[in-house]
Amino acid sequence: MAKVDSSTPVTNADVAIGAPTLIQRLVAEFAGTFILVFSVIGTAQFASQNTGWVGVALAAGIAVLAAAYAFGHISGGHFNPAVTIGAAASGRFAWTEVLPYIGAQIVGGALATTILLGIRAGAGGDVFASFTATSNGFDEHSPAGFNLPSVLLAEVVATAIFLYIILGVTDRRAPSGFAPLAIGLTLAALHLVTIPVSNASLNPARSIATAIYGGAGSLEQLWAFIVAPIVGALIAGFTYGFLFDRKRA
Repeated sequence: MAKVDSSTPVTNADVAIGAPTLIQRLVAEFAGTFILVFSVIGTAQFASQNTGWVGVALAAGIAVLAAAYAFGHISGGHFNPAVTIGAAASGRFAWTEVLPYIGAQIVGGALATTILLGIRAGAGGDVFASFTATSNGFDEHSPAGFNLPSVLLAEVVATAIFLYIILGVTDRRAPSGFAPLAIGLTLAALHLVTIPVSNASLNPARSIATAIYGGAGSLEQLWAFIVAPIVGALIAGFTYGFLFDRKRA
C-alpha cells in the first residue's frame, strides 16, 4: 500500500521505460494479499493462544509493511479490495482496473487459506473449526458478542480511518519512504480495536478467504464484511480531496 497514487493507467511512454504491465501488477497484488492473509490467519490459528490478539494485530501490520515495501512500487500495494475502491474514489486509481485488482486479491487470499487448511490438517481433528473461529462475524460469531450495528459501525469507521491514513501518507506532499511503516502501524492499531468486535476485517479479500472454509454461518454473515469496508473506503476516498486538497485563496 506504499504507492497508491502510482497505480494510474499505464501509457505507451511508460511501457517504453519499463513500467510494470497490468499482468505484473496483478501478480504483485496476488502476492501481497497472499502474504497478508497467510500471516494474519496463520498467526490467529497457530500462535494466538500464546500471543493473544496483540500477536495477530502485529502480524497484520508487519505483513502489510513488508509486502508494501516489496510490491508497492509495482502495483501500488493495495492488497485489499477496499483500498483499491477507495483509491479509485479519490481519483488516484483507474476505475477500469478495479475489478482485475480485486480478482487478484481474492485469489491470493483464497490460496493462502487453502494452504493453511492443508497445514492445519496435519494436526488432526476438525480442520474447519479454526476457520470458523477466525472468520469475521457478528452476534454469536463475534469474539466478544457484538451485534450487527456495532460491527458495521466499527468496520466502516476503521476502514475509513485506514484509507485516510493511506491517502495521506501517499500524498505527494508527504515525506517519502515512510508510507509502508505508517500504514502497517495503523493497520495493527485498528486490528487491536476491531478483533474483539468482528475478528477484524477491513478487507473483503481476507473475509472471503476465511469464510469459504468457515461454514454456513460465516458465509451467511460474509456480506457485512464486504459491504462495510467498501462503504468506509468510499467515504474516505470521496472526501479526502475535499478535506485536504482544496485550493487556498
